[in-house]
Amino acid sequence: MKTRSARRTRRMVQVAGAGAAALLALSACSSSSDSSSSPKSDSSSSSSSSAEKLSGTVTVFAAASLKESFTTLGQEFEKQHPGTKVTFNFGGSDTLAASITGGAPADVFAAASPKTMAIVTDKQDAAGTPATFVRNQLEIATLPGNPDKVASLKDLTKSGLKVVLCDKTVPCGAAAQKALEASNLKLTPVSYEQDVKSALTKVELKEADAAVVYKTDVKAAGDKVEGVEFPESAKAVNDYPIVLLKDAPNAEAAKAFIALVQSAEGSKVLTEAGFLQP
Repeated sequence: MKTRSARRTRRMVQVAGAGAAALLALSACSSSSDSSSSPKSDSSSSSSSSAEKLSGTVTVFAAASLKESFTTLGQEFEKQHPGTKVTFNFGGSDTLAASITGGAPADVFAAASPKTMAIVTDKQDAAGTPATFVRNQLEIATLPGNPDKVASLKDLTKSGLKVVLCDKTVPCGAAAQKALEASNLKLTPVSYEQDVKSALTKVELKEADAAVVYKTDVKAAGDKVEGVEFPESAKAVNDYPIVLLKDAPNAEAAKAFIALVQSAEGSKVLTEAGFLQP
């Protein structure tokens, strides 16, 4: 009996010892797992905290007709991202494209036509595929009150009427030519302007009686001009593409600005300015 009892006791001690060993092993695994997971969570929190905020200047080359709406969006971008600044170079899309391919430092290019955007993409100066973000339609801008009673595109061909057009190389000029050709009309303007704002200014200063510009420009001018719609404009609607440039000095901020332009907020600003959705 004693021997059997002693064996039983020894067996119980061994089992207890094995259980204790197992508990120790589990404890070690647990502590090792805790220690390996804790650096992971530390590194993840440190990486999120070290995520750099957008900063610096974003340089945007944009078609002249985008001036009012992009200026508004630039101010909104700076408000959303303290420490950033958006600078604009507005002008004729062809001139801007030539500057970019000539090496002018810029982050974003927003053109008034796919044709002028192609000047940049053909030279491999774009970082991606341009995306159309709005469209624009032509309108006739006349002097306030429309004293010359301009009611159609054909009326612009009347003798003695001083009409201004954008240069044929500029998107608004190319669109005007397309509309005139669709109507079988020929028009000799008193001047060809390098961008749409210059054409509009001629009417605002009463140096011209009328100009073929965009609806957005007529709207932005307020009571300085009067707008006259014409049906042929539907055959010459311009798509506006935007793209990140290949050698963008501030690519991350530039991507964020493009995202704002394409967002619902950006769309609202552009639509209110008179642009059409693509």
